[in-house]
Amino acid sequence: MKTVIVTGSTSGIGLGIAENFAINGFNVVLNGLGDEKEIETTRARLDTLGAGEVTFHGANMLKPDEIADLVKTTEEKFGAIDILVPNAGIQHVEKIEDFPPAKWDAIIGINLSSAFHLIRAAMPGMKERKFGRVISIASAHGLVASPYKSAYVAAKHGMLGLIKTVALEGAEFGVTANAICPGYVETPLVAGQIADTAKARGMSEEDVVSEVILKAQPTKQFVQVGQIAALALYLASEQAAQITGAALPMDGGWTAQ
Repeated sequence: MKTVIVTGSTSGIGLGIAENFAINGFNVVLNGLGDEKEIETTRARLDTLGAGEVTFHGANMLKPDEIADLVKTTEEKFGAIDILVPNAGIQHVEKIEDFPPAKWDAIIGINLSSAFHLIRAAMPGMKERKFGRVISIASAHGLVASPYKSAYVAAKHGMLGLIKTVALEGAEFGVTANAICPGYVETPLVAGQIADTAKARGMSEEDVVSEVILKAQPTKQFVQVGQIAALALYLASEQAAQITGAALPMDGGWTAQ
């Protein structure tokens, strides 16, 4: 039975990925922020979905020692870590001359550096066992830029460089590394942004979706969490053994333009 760590998995994309792995019989280690009771409710629900065991580790993604403990604790409990899904991320939108340095540091730390610390700690075990899958959740912003998102774009571009390097270092050890690059994804967080934007601009929510949020995506449709989760599960499989070092867009044609 294989074991997966999914960071930032108490809500949104990460939770959808964790749920899909749980359904398919993996041991799953959740990680993220939120109310302790709500997290436990989520963990218990996922624990009933498949043959594997679902646990939670509250490592702070800004603290390398806690990330190292996440890896150590998982290896001690399950014997091995087979799949890493660095997914944790935050966002801040502001023109660069007004961008708060503390926000820059936090976004680079959580969106990029945490993935480095996670992979660094788990890579020796993966190489020793001749198997590993690193599946980072990057973004279309890892391939193209948008204004007012300097830290996020920098972090996601950096993630693709990290993944390519890990792919090369792991290639002879059965360790693959790939990045999924979603466009705008339908999550509760985005739903709240739609409502707020509609109110602020005096627009209908439908117009906000088509003219603001999804303007860059030719399909004019949100990426679904389940679609990302399905791709992550495939990349973890034996069938995906020769896919490595890839940045895989799932963005409704955004980066094809």
